[in-house]
Amino acid sequence: MGIHDRIVPAITVGDAMELGRVLEIAGAGAQVSFDGHMMALVRKANGVGAPPGSIGSHVKMRVGNRWVLGQIRTLRLAQADSDLILGMIDFVGEGADVNDRLGNFRRGVTLLPMPGAALHAVAEDELLTIFAPDERPHIQIGTVHPSGQIPASLCIDTLLGRHFAVLGSTGTGKSSATALILHRICDAAPHGHVLMIDPHGEYGTSFKDKAAVFDVTNLAIPYWLMNLDEHAEILLNSSGAERQIDRDALAKCLLAARAKNRGADGAARLTVDSPIPYLLSDLGIILTAEMGKLDKGGIGAAPYMRIKARLDEIKADPRYAFMFSGVMANDTLADVLARLLRLPGDGKPLAIVDLSGVPSEVTAVVVALLARLIFDHAIWSRGAEQHPILLVCEEAHRYIPAGSSAPARAVLERIAKEGRKYGVSLGLVTQRPSDLAEGVLSQCGTIIAMRLNNERDQSFVRSAVPEGARGMIDAIPALRNREAIMVGEGVPIPIRVSFDPLDHSQLPASHDPVFSTAWTQTGGEREQLDRTIKRWRAQGR
Repeated sequence: MGIHDRIVPAITVGDAMELGRVLEIAGAGAQVSFDGHMMALVRKANGVGAPPGSIGSHVKMRVGNRWVLGQIRTLRLAQADSDLILGMIDFVGEGADVNDRLGNFRRGVTLLPMPGAALHAVAEDELLTIFAPDERPHIQIGTVHPSGQIPASLCIDTLLGRHFAVLGSTGTGKSSATALILHRICDAAPHGHVLMIDPHGEYGTSFKDKAAVFDVTNLAIPYWLMNLDEHAEILLNSSGAERQIDRDALAKCLLAARAKNRGADGAARLTVDSPIPYLLSDLGIILTAEMGKLDKGGIGAAPYMRIKARLDEIKADPRYAFMFSGVMANDTLADVLARLLRLPGDGKPLAIVDLSGVPSEVTAVVVALLARLIFDHAIWSRGAEQHPILLVCEEAHRYIPAGSSAPARAVLERIAKEGRKYGVSLGLVTQRPSDLAEGVLSQCGTIIAMRLNNERDQSFVRSAVPEGARGMIDAIPALRNREAIMVGEGVPIPIRVSFDPLDHSQLPASHDPVFSTAWTQTGGEREQLDRTIKRWRAQGR
Protein backbone atom coordinates (compact mmCIF):
# COMPACT_ATOMS: atom_id res chain seq x y z
CA MET A 1 0.00 0.00 0.00
CA GLY A 2 1.47 3.40 -1.01
CA ILE A 3 1.45 6.48 1.13
CA HIS A 4 -1.41 8.04 -0.85
CA ASP A 5 -3.63 4.99 -0.32
CA ARG A 6 -3.58 5.48 3.45
CA ILE A 7 -5.22 8.92 3.38
CA VAL A 8 -8.72 9.02 4.90
CA PRO A 9 -11.09 11.57 3.31
CA ALA A 10 -11.59 14.65 5.48
CA ILE A 11 -14.82 14.90 7.47
CA THR A 12 -16.36 17.23 10.03
CA VAL A 13 -16.53 16.19 13.69
CA GLY A 14 -18.73 18.64 15.59
CA ASP A 15 -17.01 22.05 15.68
CA ALA A 16 -13.58 20.45 15.17
CA MET A 17 -12.89 20.47 11.43
CA GLU A 18 -10.81 17.51 10.30
CA LEU A 19 -7.99 18.57 8.04
CA GLY A 20 -6.05 15.33 7.56
CA ARG A 21 -4.28 12.47 9.33
CA VAL A 22 -1.07 11.55 11.13
CA LEU A 23 1.12 9.33 8.97
CA GLU A 24 4.19 8.71 11.07
CA ILE A 25 5.34 9.59 14.61
CA ALA A 26 8.97 10.63 15.05
CA GLY A 27 9.94 11.63 18.59
CA ALA A 28 8.96 15.26 19.17
CA GLY A 29 7.01 15.52 15.91
CA ALA A 30 5.10 13.70 13.22
CA GLN A 31 4.68 13.42 9.47
CA VAL A 32 1.14 14.32 8.47
CA SER A 33 -1.12 14.69 5.44
CA PHE A 34 -3.68 17.40 4.74
CA ASP A 35 -6.69 17.61 2.45
CA GLY A 36 -6.02 20.71 0.34
CA HIS A 37 -9.70 21.44 -0.35
CA MET A 38 -10.64 21.25 3.33
CA MET A 39 -7.75 23.48 4.36
CA ALA A 40 -8.87 26.11 1.87
CA LEU A 41 -12.38 26.12 3.37
CA VAL A 42 -11.08 26.45 6.93
CA ARG A 43 -8.68 29.24 5.98
CA LYS A 44 -11.60 31.31 4.67
CA ALA A 45 -13.51 30.86 7.94
CA ASN A 46 -10.54 31.56 10.18
CA GLY A 47 -10.65 34.68 12.33
CA VAL A 48 -7.36 34.90 14.22
CA GLY A 49 -3.96 33.30 14.34
CA ALA A 50 -1.94 31.91 11.47
CA PRO A 51 -4.29 30.56 8.76
CA PRO A 52 -4.86 26.83 9.34
CA GLY A 53 -2.53 24.80 7.21
CA SER A 54 0.16 27.48 6.99
CA ILE A 55 3.64 27.30 8.48
CA GLY A 56 3.47 28.11 12.19
CA SER A 57 -0.26 27.38 12.51
CA HIS A 58 -1.66 24.78 14.89
CA VAL A 59 -3.62 21.56 14.66
CA LYS A 60 -4.92 19.27 17.39
CA MET A 61 -5.19 15.49 17.69
CA ARG A 62 -7.43 13.58 20.08
CA VAL A 63 -5.60 11.11 22.36
CA GLY A 64 -8.01 9.50 24.82
CA ASN A 65 -9.70 12.27 26.78
CA ARG A 66 -7.08 14.85 25.83
CA TRP A 67 -6.09 16.97 22.85
CA VAL A 68 -2.46 17.09 21.72
CA LEU A 69 -1.46 20.37 20.06
CA GLY A 70 0.93 20.41 17.10
CA GLN A 71 2.58 23.25 15.20
CA ILE A 72 3.15 22.94 11.46
CA ARG A 73 6.82 23.08 10.48
CA THR A 74 6.92 22.11 6.78
CA LEU A 75 4.46 21.64 3.89
CA ARG A 76 4.78 20.21 0.37
CA LEU A 77 2.54 18.84 -2.35
CA ALA A 78 2.55 15.06 -2.61
CA GLN A 79 2.39 15.45 -6.41
CA ALA A 80 2.31 18.48 -8.67
CA ASP A 81 -1.35 17.95 -9.70
CA SER A 82 -2.55 16.61 -6.32
CA ASP A 83 -4.71 18.14 -3.59
CA LEU A 84 -2.81 16.07 -1.03
CA ILE A 85 -0.35 18.04 1.09
CA LEU A 86 2.33 16.40 3.20
CA GLY A 87 4.04 18.09 6.11
CA MET A 88 5.83 17.85 9.44
CA ILE A 89 4.48 19.06 12.78
CA ASP A 90 6.12 19.61 16.18
CA PHE A 91 4.25 18.61 19.35
CA VAL A 92 4.06 21.63 21.67
CA GLY A 93 1.57 20.72 24.40
CA GLU A 94 -1.74 19.23 25.40
CA GLY A 95 -5.04 20.07 27.05
CA ALA A 96 -8.21 18.49 28.34
CA ASP A 97 -11.07 17.56 25.99
CA VAL A 98 -13.91 19.87 27.10
CA ASN A 99 -16.94 19.30 24.86
CA ASP A 100 -14.73 18.75 21.81
CA ARG A 101 -12.70 21.87 22.68
CA LEU A 102 -9.10 22.11 23.90
CA GLY A 103 -9.00 23.45 27.45
CA ASN A 104 -6.55 23.75 30.36
CA PHE A 105 -3.59 23.88 28.02
CA ARG A 106 -0.11 23.05 29.32
CA ARG A 107 3.31 22.51 27.76
CA GLY A 108 4.64 19.02 27.16
CA VAL A 109 2.93 15.89 25.92
CA THR A 110 2.31 12.85 28.13
CA LEU A 111 0.89 10.53 25.44
CA LEU A 112 1.57 10.79 21.71
CA PRO A 113 -1.09 10.14 19.06
CA MET A 114 -0.97 7.02 16.92
CA PRO A 115 -0.52 6.99 13.14
CA GLY A 116 -3.93 7.48 11.59
CA ALA A 117 -5.09 10.00 14.23
CA ALA A 118 -7.21 12.77 12.74
CA LEU A 119 -5.90 16.34 12.53
CA HIS A 120 -8.42 19.00 13.53
CA ALA A 121 -8.44 22.75 13.10
CA VAL A 122 -7.96 24.81 16.25
CA ALA A 123 -10.79 27.27 16.83
CA GLU A 124 -10.35 30.96 17.63
CA ASP A 125 -11.40 30.66 21.28
CA GLU A 126 -9.00 27.74 21.73
CA LEU A 127 -6.09 29.81 20.40
CA LEU A 128 -6.95 32.60 22.83
CA THR A 129 -6.90 30.06 25.67
CA ILE A 130 -3.54 28.64 24.56
CA PHE A 131 -1.82 32.01 24.27
CA ALA A 132 -3.52 33.64 27.25
CA PRO A 133 -1.25 33.89 30.32
CA ASP A 134 -2.36 32.00 33.39
CA GLU A 135 -2.46 33.43 36.90
CA ARG A 136 1.34 33.80 37.00
CA PRO A 137 2.73 37.38 36.88
CA HIS A 138 3.35 38.37 33.27
CA ILE A 139 4.03 41.27 30.94
CA GLN A 140 2.37 41.92 27.59
CA ILE A 141 4.85 42.92 24.91
CA GLY A 142 2.93 42.62 21.65
CA THR A 143 0.54 40.48 19.64
CA VAL A 144 0.79 37.01 18.13
CA HIS A 145 1.53 37.22 14.42
CA PRO A 146 -0.37 37.48 12.13
CA SER A 147 -3.62 37.96 14.07
CA GLY A 148 -2.88 41.32 15.62
CA GLN A 149 -5.56 40.41 18.19
CA ILE A 150 -4.10 37.72 20.45
CA PRO A 151 -1.88 39.30 23.14
CA ALA A 152 1.68 37.98 23.39
CA SER A 153 2.94 37.77 26.95
CA LEU A 154 6.07 36.75 28.83
CA CYS A 155 5.93 35.13 32.26
CA ILE A 156 8.16 37.25 34.49
CA ASP A 157 9.41 34.56 36.86
CA THR A 158 10.33 31.97 34.23
CA LEU A 159 11.75 34.64 31.89
CA LEU A 160 14.12 35.92 34.56
CA GLY A 161 14.59 32.75 36.60
CA ARG A 162 16.00 30.83 33.61
CA HIS A 163 17.87 33.70 31.88
CA PHE A 164 16.93 35.10 28.45
CA ALA A 165 18.55 36.32 25.25
CA VAL A 166 17.44 38.94 22.71
CA LEU A 167 19.05 38.29 19.32
CA GLY A 168 18.83 40.17 16.05
CA SER A 169 20.85 41.74 13.28
CA THR A 170 21.57 45.46 13.37
CA GLY A 171 18.52 47.49 12.31
CA THR A 172 15.86 44.90 13.19
CA GLY A 173 14.62 46.74 16.30
CA LYS A 174 16.63 44.75 18.84
CA SER A 175 17.37 47.73 21.09
CA SER A 176 13.75 48.86 20.99
CA ALA A 177 12.55 45.36 21.86
CA THR A 178 14.99 45.21 24.78
CA ALA A 179 13.79 48.61 26.01
CA LEU A 180 10.16 47.50 25.68
CA ILE A 181 10.73 44.36 27.77
CA LEU A 182 12.59 46.30 30.47
CA HIS A 183 9.92 49.02 30.56
CA ARG A 184 7.23 46.39 31.06
CA ILE A 185 9.27 44.64 33.77
CA CYS A 186 9.88 47.94 35.60
CA ASP A 187 6.18 48.81 35.39
CA ALA A 188 5.22 45.43 36.83
CA ALA A 189 7.98 45.44 39.47
CA PRO A 190 8.74 49.04 40.53
CA HIS A 191 11.00 47.83 43.34
CA GLY A 192 13.11 45.56 41.18
CA HIS A 193 16.89 45.38 40.95
CA VAL A 194 18.18 45.59 37.36
CA LEU A 195 21.69 46.50 36.23
CA MET A 196 22.23 47.13 32.53
CA ILE A 197 25.60 47.28 30.77
CA ASP A 198 25.17 49.91 28.04
CA PRO A 199 28.35 50.10 25.94
CA HIS A 200 27.09 52.79 23.54
CA GLY A 201 25.04 55.05 25.83
CA GLU A 202 21.77 54.20 24.07
CA TYR A 203 19.38 53.53 26.93
CA GLY A 204 19.75 56.45 29.34
CA THR A 205 17.24 58.62 27.46
CA SER A 206 14.79 55.71 27.25
CA PHE A 207 14.39 55.34 31.02
CA LYS A 208 14.49 58.90 32.32
CA ASP A 209 12.12 58.35 35.25
CA LYS A 210 12.82 54.66 35.88
CA ALA A 211 16.61 54.47 35.92
CA ALA A 212 19.68 55.83 37.62
CA VAL A 213 22.27 56.40 34.90
CA PHE A 214 25.99 56.12 35.69
CA ASP A 215 28.77 57.18 33.34
CA VAL A 216 32.40 58.26 33.77
CA THR A 217 31.28 61.46 35.50
CA ASN A 218 29.47 59.73 38.38
CA LEU A 219 30.25 56.01 38.25
CA ALA A 220 32.97 56.25 40.93
CA ILE A 221 33.77 52.55 41.18
CA PRO A 222 36.89 52.18 43.38
CA TYR A 223 40.00 50.52 42.00
CA TRP A 224 40.47 48.43 45.15
CA LEU A 225 37.31 46.44 44.36
CA MET A 226 39.19 44.68 41.58
CA ASN A 227 40.61 41.23 42.19
CA LEU A 228 44.06 40.11 41.08
CA ASP A 229 42.96 39.09 37.57
CA GLU A 230 41.32 42.48 36.98
CA HIS A 231 44.33 44.37 38.37
CA ALA A 232 46.57 42.34 36.05
CA GLU A 233 44.47 43.20 32.98
CA ILE A 234 45.03 46.90 33.62
CA LEU A 235 48.49 47.08 35.19
CA LEU A 236 50.41 44.47 33.19
CA ASN A 237 51.57 45.02 29.61
CA SER A 238 53.92 42.04 29.38
CA SER A 239 53.21 38.68 27.76
CA GLY A 240 54.38 35.08 27.87
CA ALA A 241 56.62 33.93 30.74
CA GLU A 242 57.38 37.53 31.61
CA ARG A 243 53.70 38.20 32.30
CA GLN A 244 53.52 35.40 34.86
CA ILE A 245 56.54 36.85 36.66
CA ASP A 246 54.94 40.30 36.66
CA ARG A 247 51.68 38.81 37.92
CA ASP A 248 53.44 37.16 40.85
CA ALA A 249 55.15 40.45 41.69
CA LEU A 250 51.84 42.32 41.50
CA ALA A 251 50.13 39.76 43.77
CA LYS A 252 52.87 40.13 46.40
CA CYS A 253 52.68 43.92 46.45
CA LEU A 254 48.89 44.10 46.25
CA LEU A 255 48.48 41.78 49.24
CA ALA A 256 50.93 43.90 51.22
CA ALA A 257 49.04 47.10 50.31
CA ARG A 258 45.72 45.60 51.41
CA ALA A 259 47.29 44.38 54.68
CA LYS A 260 48.27 47.97 55.60
CA ASN A 261 44.60 49.01 55.74
CA ARG A 262 43.01 48.99 59.18
CA GLY A 263 39.98 47.19 57.74
CA ALA A 264 42.19 44.19 57.07
CA ASP A 265 42.53 43.62 60.82
CA GLY A 266 38.99 42.26 60.96
CA ALA A 267 39.47 39.93 58.00
CA ALA A 268 39.78 36.33 59.20
CA ARG A 269 41.69 35.42 56.07
CA LEU A 270 43.09 38.23 53.99
CA THR A 271 43.76 37.33 50.35
CA VAL A 272 44.90 39.28 47.34
CA ASP A 273 41.27 39.21 46.10
CA SER A 274 39.66 40.44 49.34
CA PRO A 275 37.62 43.65 48.77
CA ILE A 276 39.72 45.59 51.31
CA PRO A 277 40.59 49.22 50.45
CA TYR A 278 44.22 50.20 49.99
CA LEU A 279 46.00 53.41 49.05
CA LEU A 280 47.50 53.78 45.60
CA SER A 281 50.37 55.59 47.29
CA ASP A 282 50.96 52.54 49.50
CA LEU A 283 51.10 50.29 46.46
CA GLY A 284 53.56 52.67 44.82
CA ILE A 285 55.78 52.75 47.92
CA ILE A 286 55.80 48.95 48.17
CA LEU A 287 56.69 48.61 44.48
CA THR A 288 59.53 51.12 44.91
CA ALA A 289 60.83 49.27 47.98
CA GLU A 290 60.87 45.97 46.08
CA MET A 291 62.77 47.61 43.22
CA GLY A 292 65.52 48.64 45.65
CA LYS A 293 66.07 45.23 47.18
CA LEU A 294 69.35 43.53 46.29
CA ASP A 295 67.98 40.00 46.21
CA LYS A 296 70.21 38.30 43.66
CA GLY A 297 68.18 35.09 43.76
CA GLY A 298 64.84 36.83 43.21
CA ILE A 299 63.09 38.04 40.11
CA GLY A 300 64.98 41.31 40.00
CA ALA A 301 63.71 44.88 39.81
CA ALA A 302 62.34 44.83 36.25
CA PRO A 303 58.84 43.46 37.04
CA TYR A 304 58.29 46.04 39.77
CA MET A 305 59.56 48.82 37.51
CA ARG A 306 57.13 47.85 34.76
CA ILE A 307 54.17 47.74 37.16
CA LYS A 308 55.16 51.04 38.83
CA ALA A 309 55.50 52.78 35.45
CA ARG A 310 52.07 51.58 34.35
CA LEU A 311 50.52 52.58 37.69
CA ASP A 312 51.95 56.10 37.44
CA GLU A 313 50.72 56.36 33.87
CA ILE A 314 47.14 55.44 34.85
CA LYS A 315 47.11 57.79 37.87
CA ALA A 316 48.09 60.67 35.59
CA ASP A 317 45.50 59.84 32.90
CA PRO A 318 42.20 61.74 33.49
CA ARG A 319 40.28 59.10 31.54
CA TYR A 320 40.76 56.69 34.47
CA ALA A 321 39.56 59.15 37.14
CA PHE A 322 36.22 57.31 37.44
CA MET A 323 38.13 54.38 38.98
CA PHE A 324 41.73 55.37 39.87
CA SER A 325 41.47 58.35 42.16
CA GLY A 326 42.94 59.01 45.58
CA VAL A 327 39.53 60.07 46.91
CA MET A 328 38.25 56.52 46.34
CA ALA A 329 40.44 54.95 49.00
CA ASN A 330 37.67 54.97 51.61
CA ASP A 331 35.55 51.88 52.28
CA THR A 332 32.50 52.61 50.09
CA LEU A 333 31.60 49.03 49.17
CA ALA A 334 28.11 49.27 50.72
CA ASP A 335 27.43 52.57 48.92
CA VAL A 336 28.61 51.17 45.56
CA LEU A 337 26.41 48.07 45.90
CA ALA A 338 23.42 50.15 47.03
CA ARG A 339 23.70 52.45 43.99
CA LEU A 340 24.31 49.80 41.36
CA LEU A 341 21.95 47.12 42.67
CA ARG A 342 19.19 49.61 43.58
CA LEU A 343 19.11 48.69 47.28
CA PRO A 344 16.79 50.52 47.79
CA GLY A 345 15.69 51.62 44.35
CA ASP A 346 13.98 54.89 45.36
CA GLY A 347 11.45 54.43 42.57
CA LYS A 348 14.14 53.67 39.98
CA PRO A 349 14.53 49.89 39.72
CA LEU A 350 17.02 50.09 36.86
CA ALA A 351 20.69 51.10 36.99
CA ILE A 352 22.25 51.83 33.59
CA VAL A 353 26.05 51.85 33.38
CA ASP A 354 26.97 53.90 30.30
CA LEU A 355 30.41 52.70 29.18
CA SER A 356 30.65 54.92 26.10
CA GLY A 357 33.14 57.24 27.86
CA VAL A 358 35.24 54.48 29.43
CA PRO A 359 38.64 53.88 27.77
CA SER A 360 38.27 50.91 25.44
CA GLU A 361 41.26 49.08 26.95
CA VAL A 362 39.53 48.80 30.35
CA THR A 363 35.88 48.44 29.29
CA ALA A 364 35.96 44.64 29.53
CA VAL A 365 37.56 44.86 32.99
CA VAL A 366 34.81 47.18 34.22
CA VAL A 367 32.18 44.75 32.94
CA ALA A 368 33.99 41.87 34.65
CA LEU A 369 34.13 43.82 37.92
CA LEU A 370 30.43 44.74 37.81
CA ALA A 371 29.35 41.18 37.00
CA ARG A 372 31.58 39.75 39.73
CA LEU A 373 30.26 42.22 42.32
CA ILE A 374 26.72 41.13 41.53
CA PHE A 375 27.55 37.44 41.78
CA ASP A 376 29.71 37.72 44.89
CA HIS A 377 27.02 39.79 46.61
CA ALA A 378 24.46 37.11 45.77
CA ILE A 379 26.69 34.33 47.11
CA TRP A 380 27.53 36.06 50.40
CA SER A 381 23.95 37.23 51.01
CA ARG A 382 22.52 33.76 50.55
CA GLY A 383 20.29 32.84 53.48
CA ALA A 384 19.27 36.47 54.08
CA GLU A 385 16.17 38.09 52.62
CA GLN A 386 16.52 37.56 48.90
CA HIS A 387 16.77 40.46 46.45
CA PRO A 388 16.99 38.80 43.00
CA ILE A 389 19.03 40.79 40.51
CA LEU A 390 18.84 40.97 36.72
CA LEU A 391 22.05 41.74 34.82
CA VAL A 392 21.39 42.83 31.22
CA CYS A 393 24.45 42.75 28.99
CA GLU A 394 24.24 44.61 25.66
CA GLU A 395 26.76 43.59 23.00
CA ALA A 396 27.18 40.35 24.95
CA HIS A 397 29.45 38.82 22.31
CA ARG A 398 32.12 41.38 23.28
CA TYR A 399 32.29 40.10 26.85
CA ILE A 400 31.61 36.37 26.43
CA PRO A 401 33.47 35.73 23.17
CA ALA A 402 34.06 32.31 21.70
CA GLY A 403 37.67 31.19 21.46
CA SER A 404 39.25 33.77 23.78
CA SER A 405 39.58 34.48 27.48
CA ALA A 406 38.07 37.95 27.86
CA PRO A 407 38.16 39.32 31.44
CA ALA A 408 34.37 39.06 31.91
CA ARG A 409 33.92 35.69 30.25
CA ALA A 410 34.55 33.48 33.28
CA VAL A 411 32.18 35.29 35.64
CA LEU A 412 29.41 35.71 33.04
CA GLU A 413 29.65 32.02 32.13
CA ARG A 414 29.39 31.18 35.82
CA ILE A 415 26.30 33.38 36.18
CA ALA A 416 24.78 31.63 33.15
CA LYS A 417 25.39 28.22 34.72
CA GLU A 418 24.88 28.91 38.44
CA GLY A 419 23.20 32.30 38.78
CA ARG A 420 19.71 30.85 39.16
CA LYS A 421 20.72 29.19 42.46
CA TYR A 422 21.71 32.55 43.94
CA GLY A 423 18.99 34.77 42.52
CA VAL A 424 21.03 36.31 39.68
CA SER A 425 19.36 36.45 36.27
CA LEU A 426 21.20 37.14 33.01
CA GLY A 427 19.82 38.89 29.96
CA LEU A 428 22.04 38.72 26.88
CA VAL A 429 21.54 41.08 23.94
CA THR A 430 23.61 40.56 20.79
CA GLN A 431 23.57 40.75 17.00
CA ARG A 432 26.18 38.00 16.65
CA PRO A 433 25.07 34.94 18.66
CA SER A 434 27.59 32.73 16.85
CA ASP A 435 30.39 34.80 18.44
CA LEU A 436 29.21 33.90 21.95
CA ALA A 437 31.13 31.31 23.93
CA GLU A 438 29.84 27.80 23.36
CA GLY A 439 27.11 26.75 25.73
CA VAL A 440 26.14 30.21 27.01
CA LEU A 441 23.12 30.62 24.73
CA SER A 442 21.84 27.14 25.59
CA GLN A 443 21.73 28.25 29.26
CA CYS A 444 19.10 30.85 28.34
CA GLY A 445 15.65 29.43 29.06
CA THR A 446 13.91 31.97 26.80
CA ILE A 447 15.23 33.03 23.40
CA ILE A 448 13.76 36.06 21.64
CA ALA A 449 15.14 35.85 18.11
CA MET A 450 14.59 38.68 15.66
CA ARG A 451 15.77 38.59 12.05
CA LEU A 452 19.29 37.25 11.65
CA ASN A 453 20.85 37.69 8.22
CA ASN A 454 23.94 35.59 8.81
CA GLU A 455 23.48 31.87 8.14
CA ARG A 456 26.05 30.97 10.79
CA ASP A 457 24.07 32.92 13.40
CA GLN A 458 20.87 31.19 12.33
CA SER A 459 22.46 27.75 12.69
CA PHE A 460 23.86 28.67 16.09
CA VAL A 461 20.44 29.70 17.39
CA ARG A 462 18.80 26.61 15.90
CA SER A 463 21.23 24.36 17.75
CA ALA A 464 20.52 26.12 21.06
CA VAL A 465 16.72 25.67 21.14
CA PRO A 466 14.73 22.51 21.94
CA GLU A 467 14.02 20.22 19.01
CA GLY A 468 10.29 20.97 19.06
CA ALA A 469 10.90 24.70 18.50
CA ARG A 470 13.31 24.46 15.57
CA GLY A 471 10.51 24.70 13.03
CA MET A 472 9.72 28.21 14.22
CA ILE A 473 13.40 29.18 14.26
CA ASP A 474 13.56 28.40 10.54
CA ALA A 475 11.37 31.47 9.98
CA ILE A 476 14.00 33.88 11.38
CA PRO A 477 15.33 35.10 7.98
CA ALA A 478 11.78 36.06 6.91
CA LEU A 479 10.91 38.19 9.95
CA ARG A 480 10.07 41.85 9.52
CA ASN A 481 11.49 44.61 11.71
CA ARG A 482 10.04 44.57 15.25
CA GLU A 483 9.04 40.92 14.92
CA ALA A 484 10.55 37.98 16.74
CA ILE A 485 10.28 34.25 17.31
CA MET A 486 9.98 33.59 21.04
CA VAL A 487 10.69 30.11 22.37
CA GLY A 488 11.36 28.68 25.80
CA GLU A 489 10.19 28.89 29.38
CA GLY A 490 8.87 32.44 29.24
CA VAL A 491 6.12 31.73 26.68
CA PRO A 492 3.33 29.12 26.62
CA ILE A 493 4.48 27.73 23.27
CA PRO A 494 6.85 28.93 20.51
CA ILE A 495 5.27 31.96 18.86
CA ARG A 496 5.95 34.65 16.32
CA VAL A 497 5.23 38.05 17.85
CA SER A 498 4.88 41.62 16.64
CA PHE A 499 6.20 43.96 19.34
CA ASP A 500 4.09 46.82 20.66
CA PRO A 501 5.35 50.25 19.61
CA LEU A 502 7.11 52.33 22.24
CA ASP A 503 6.36 55.96 22.87
CA HIS A 504 8.96 58.12 21.11
CA SER A 505 10.31 59.35 24.47
CA GLN A 506 10.98 55.75 25.52
CA LEU A 507 12.98 54.74 22.46
CA PRO A 508 16.72 54.14 22.90
CA ALA A 509 19.10 56.47 21.08
CA SER A 510 19.98 53.95 18.40
CA HIS A 511 18.26 55.37 15.34
CA ASP A 512 19.92 55.17 11.94
CA PRO A 513 20.84 58.56 10.47
CA VAL A 514 18.49 59.82 7.75
CA PHE A 515 21.04 60.69 5.08
CA SER A 516 18.48 61.95 2.58
CA THR A 517 17.37 64.62 5.06
CA ALA A 518 20.64 65.42 6.85
CA TRP A 519 22.50 65.99 3.61
CA THR A 520 20.01 68.59 2.40
CA GLN A 521 20.56 70.86 5.43
CA THR A 522 23.39 73.24 6.24
CA GLY A 523 24.35 75.84 8.84
CA GLY A 524 25.95 75.78 12.30
CA GLU A 525 28.72 73.32 11.39
CA ARG A 526 31.52 75.38 12.97
CA GLU A 527 29.66 75.80 16.28
CA GLN A 528 28.92 72.08 16.37
CA LEU A 529 32.60 71.29 15.74
CA ASP A 530 33.62 73.58 18.62
CA ARG A 531 31.19 71.86 20.99
CA THR A 532 32.36 68.42 19.86
CA ILE A 533 36.03 69.25 20.34
CA LYS A 534 35.35 70.70 23.79
CA ARG A 535 33.59 67.52 24.92
CA TRP A 536 36.29 65.42 23.27
CA ARG A 537 39.11 67.14 25.11
CA ALA A 538 37.17 67.25 28.40
CA GLN A 539 37.02 63.47 28.38
CA GLY A 540 40.76 63.26 27.79
CA ARG A 541 40.44 61.09 24.72
